[in-house]
Amino acid sequence: MAHWERILADPVVVVRAIVADGRLAGNMLSFERDGVREVGYWIARELWGGGIASAALAGSLDVEIRRPLYAGVARWNAGSLRVLEKCGFAACGDEGDLVILRLD
Repeated sequence: MAHWERILADPVVVVRAIVADGRLAGNMLSFERDGVREVGYWIARELWGGGIASAALAGSLDVEIRRPLYAGVARWNAGSLRVLEKCGFAACGDEGDLVILRLD
């Protein structure tokens, strides 16, 4: 809870609940790190592969209009890489096992 309290207290962080079929499916947020705007999301594992992340990210991009927008994804996480690419993000670098993607 301390982690979430810090996140929610930060005025530059935008947090949204992801609801699917009437139940909480995950969360999405945008935040600043090292002077750049980033987006992140988490979906309950049992709901992976159902298009929830893609729909939630696409919808959030209508609200989070600041660009460029970045995301970092573990290289092995093909599902999240696919979600971000479907929403227009393109790989622009890497940091070891992390692929950095950018949306202009």
